[in-house]
Amino acid sequence: MKKEVTVRYVFIAIFLGAIIGLICHHLAPSLDATKEISSYFNLITDIFLRLIKMIIAPLIFSTIVVGIVSMGKSTSIGKITFKAMGWFITASILSLGLGMLFANIFHPGVGLNLAVDASVNTLPTSISTDGFSLKGFITHLFPKSFAEAMANNEILQILIFSIFFGKALSFVNTQYSSIIFKAIEELSHVMFKITEYVMKFAPVAAFSAIASAITVQGFAVFQNYAAFLGSFFLALAVLLTLLFAFAFIFLKKDAFKLAKLIREPVMLAFVTTSSESAYPKTMDALNKFGVPKQITSFVLPLGYSFNLDGSMMYASFAILFIAQAYNIDLSLTQQFLILLTLMITSKGIAGVSKASIVVVAATLSLFKLPEAGLLLILAIDQFLDMGRTATNVVGNSIATAVIARTTPIENTSSEQQITNVQAINPSITATEQQAQT
Repeated sequence: MKKEVTVRYVFIAIFLGAIIGLICHHLAPSLDATKEISSYFNLITDIFLRLIKMIIAPLIFSTIVVGIVSMGKSTSIGKITFKAMGWFITASILSLGLGMLFANIFHPGVGLNLAVDASVNTLPTSISTDGFSLKGFITHLFPKSFAEAMANNEILQILIFSIFFGKALSFVNTQYSSIIFKAIEELSHVMFKITEYVMKFAPVAAFSAIASAITVQGFAVFQNYAAFLGSFFLALAVLLTLLFAFAFIFLKKDAFKLAKLIREPVMLAFVTTSSESAYPKTMDALNKFGVPKQITSFVLPLGYSFNLDGSMMYASFAILFIAQAYNIDLSLTQQFLILLTLMITSKGIAGVSKASIVVVAATLSLFKLPEAGLLLILAIDQFLDMGRTATNVVGNSIATAVIARTTPIENTSSEQQITNVQAINPSITATEQQAQT
């Protein structure tokens, strides 16, 4: 399916989903009936997301290992990691700061005048912050079982194991290591082919996701939360503008080419509220942009845990909104401390159910703010999640492209790639490897 056709089909699916959802919302006899109808729409979306989760772990493992082995014994990985973390920290500060700035400018929670009720000041049962701490996050980084990490789609754990495996494979010098390398390389090709099959269902998933949300809440939800939604999406628009401005500094006019290439994965992330659904298409778009696969396969998974720009903006914005709704005046010092806290806690949200909500809940509890305030935004969280997830994909795409442009990869010429594979298996000839390349 050609890219332009896919984008067009997704747009059509969103439009039809909104219409069908609105019809179901008005025809349903009760709220319980709308929820039941919505559950059938969700069934389609859930199946699509399960198919995506099915391919993520082996795709990440195979692409990272192949990328690291192709780098050979160069020092590029250290340079890439250093630049990536520098970019992620800068983007985190920018995102959190903008969220707080817009909450202070527009005051979306002012006027609600809610009173703190200790009897209801508890988290919804679906949200748990147990074990959510910096110590727990750091420990969780390292897998105790590769099979468990693969089964649970723990991206960071898979990333760390893949780095060890790929680096060790590039140093091993036996006839069997070449066989292992070729098998993993072929695995990556197979996973991309499976991805192609799965992505043909993307328009159907987009239709069901939109129809589900509109069926339960209708369009009235936008009226009731107009100030919150308007100021939040305006903040996201400013953040996206700044991210592309930075992209233009490093990529020049190619920034517009990148924006065009990532339209499809961004749209998928928007309608499915899942960064994972956009991962394969984001990799494909970056490869078409010219980013070496070695960098894409390393920086992109890293960004999924450390560079969630939209989610971080949402966290700071939501916390100040809740404080304003309860007439709690936070000083600049307190807001700065919240920002620093979110800088740390937001790095552990990958793989956590209701990740952004969990971060907000943990921070509210830490600063003694009303946790029941989360109930205010849960009603529109589906729509907020669309915006923040799409922004996450844009932020990671730009970060990967900029890092690739500013970090020349050593040992990436065809001659050097031949040398790397021959180092794995001295028996292979340069002519044979050139044919494979």
